Amino acid sequence: MKKLLLILFVFTGVVGYAASIKISKHNLSSSGPGSVTATTETEICIFCHTPHNASTVAPLWNRYDSGATYTLYNSSTTKASIGQPTGSSKLCLSCHDGTVALGMVRSRSVNITLNSGVTTMPVGAGNLGTDLSDDHPVSFAYNAALVSANGQLNSPPASGPVHLDAANNVQCSSCHDPHDPQYGSFLVMNNTASALCITCHKMTYWSATSHSTSSTTWNGAGTNPWFHTTNLTTVAANACENCHDPHSAAGKARLMNYAAEEQNCYSCHNGNAAAKNVQSDFSKASIHPVALTTGTHDPTEATLVPSATGHHVECADCHNPHAANTTTNSVAGGATGALIGVAGINASGSAITTVTYEYELCFRCHADTAKGPGYVTRQYPNLNTRQEFQNLNGTNSFHPVVLVGRGADVPSLKSPWTTASKMGCTDCHNSNTSPAAGGTGANGPHGSTVAPILERAMNLADTATTVANAALCDKCHTFVNTAFPGHTTHNGFTSCTTCHDPHGSPNKHLINMNTTVVSARSGVLSYTSTGTRHGYCTIVCHGEQHGSGDHNY
Repeated sequence: MKKLLLILFVFTGVVGYAASIKISKHNLSSSGPGSVTATTETEICIFCHTPHNASTVAPLWNRYDSGATYTLYNSSTTKASIGQPTGSSKLCLSCHDGTVALGMVRSRSVNITLNSGVTTMPVGAGNLGTDLSDDHPVSFAYNAALVSANGQLNSPPASGPVHLDAANNVQCSSCHDPHDPQYGSFLVMNNTASALCITCHKMTYWSATSHSTSSTTWNGAGTNPWFHTTNLTTVAANACENCHDPHSAAGKARLMNYAAEEQNCYSCHNGNAAAKNVQSDFSKASIHPVALTTGTHDPTEATLVPSATGHHVECADCHNPHAANTTTNSVAGGATGALIGVAGINASGSAITTVTYEYELCFRCHADTAKGPGYVTRQYPNLNTRQEFQNLNGTNSFHPVVLVGRGADVPSLKSPWTTASKMGCTDCHNSNTSPAAGGTGANGPHGSTVAPILERAMNLADTATTVANAALCDKCHTFVNTAFPGHTTHNGFTSCTTCHDPHGSPNKHLINMNTTVVSARSGVLSYTSTGTRHGYCTIVCHGEQHGSGDHNY
């Protein structure tokens, strides 16, 4: 019998695996090193193979088919036609779906007894169950048609450790070799830097992203961000597995490590791996509410999400994790590396696949689908920032986000700002602890103690303006100047936002009155320009009558 088995191993090519399988978890014999072993059975291969009376579904196959009907992987982004498991995948599941006793083999009339009362695959990573919707899909054709439809796949592997079955289908055996544990988890090759994953997957921008190049390590505080790859200790080494789990993933669609989208980012961007603690910004008073919804964001959703769909925001709405990097942009308001590969809406209101400017990203939510109310009740309310930053009527004014400002004479500007300058959304909307604000936190409009996600204080109430409570305006403008002494007069009892709308206004000088403070005089509420640095308001403010000849500046 021993001689027959030796000949069998030689002719089936198994002899090369004999030493390695002995030291693997797939050695379920009494000599096996794993936690699940037989009480007395000494044969190693018998749990899968037999030289006699074998099933014809595979060479010398000694196991019974589970017979289960499986819940299959599905997502809005998959282009593959995924069916019930076939081929080697079906064979693997005869143990790994947890429904067939591990010791139930065709060559024995009585089940092989295992230690500790174990019968089927114990609950844990090895037990995939019959719900495969949280596992990498198998039993689908990987061909040129799929590559073309998907757009982010390499050509089907023709040779090498990652391989297809005879029908050109992806199966469990495409990634796993059940006889060889040398790379861990019975992988067919070393998956450091996701070398196995990128054999098939070709994500645009991936080679330059921080998630594929960073040598950052976990500092040991909190939860290990790489809980299912503890042998890989840098961001670059984990690569795809920084966010994805190929088996039993908590976020089933796209196999994310966590079901709550933002948790996949927080696991590193909490200051324990990434240098900046972005997560802390989301606990501030004014935030982009990424934790408000779960499972709402979808990569296939329209760039301009209709209000009827329900507004939401997730990290992936603003950042492409397969593309983001740390590069800067010298163009005012230009998209930095953190925004590479993100879709947006341009100044004309058209969808674009990749933003060039910050405002194009912000316009996805803060333009044509914006909801109210605003933070200040305006004489001319407009919550569409795309319109606010446009040259709409030849007399309107705007901060120079999309276009250079129309004003040729702005005496309050501080150096280096000039009337030819342009700016970005994050010059105002940023974390109050960001480097731009003089802090050591992360840049970006994740959250701030100042609403609406402002880098510095901006007084929205009808109270006296000081440099401290109008620090955001003071960043670029001086309040005390001889060109417009009225600023100094008004600072004593009201805020900048009582008269000025920081995005844009149908009037000159960003004048758009706060109607909870300012009311009409004899039915008129207006600002009239009478020339360079001169004009008057027709209003009632704090009981004071303003009009032509009154308080002219």
